[in-house]
Amino acid sequence: MAVYKVQSLCETTSAKLKEAIQKLELFLNTNSLTQLNPEQDASMEEFYRDYLSDLRRLSVFSEVCYEKVGLNLRRPSFNVDQAEKALYETYHNCVNNFFYPKNECYSEDGRYAYTGQDAIRFRKKPSREIRDLTLELSKVFEVLREELAYYETDYITQRRMQGEKV
Repeated sequence: MAVYKVQSLCETTSAKLKEAIQKLELFLNTNSLTQLNPEQDASMEEFYRDYLSDLRRLSVFSEVCYEKVGLNLRRPSFNVDQAEKALYETYHNCVNNFFYPKNECYSEDGRYAYTGQDAIRFRKKPSREIRDLTLELSKVFEVLREELAYYETDYITQRRMQGEKV
């Protein structure tokens, strides 16, 4: 891919990751398990615990990828290979961890994407704050998924053809 395209993609990715990190940090810093589950419902407590665990995981991956992408943008000479690797890691770690969370508290139902309805379906009915946050994050990660779709398969194929271990 041309240097200017990769650099532009890094700038877009950096901005979207920063937006996601800000939303995640705000939510994680202002909400606790007891605030989300004031009724002390055991099944909802497990759901919220799993959800918060997934958010913390996503937050860490997002911050690491944000730093890697940002590092490439700050260097005096832009290194395309390192930037492409950082973009692949962003797709693999951040986008995939959002749309396929470890604890499966929610999932994406593609049938709803074409109807204008929210494609995110929760395992249990969450609080309004969790629903709103997840839908806001889905918009951010949807943009990243569309922008970085190339890195899902073509990047790996290209590296393997060059004899690199990925």
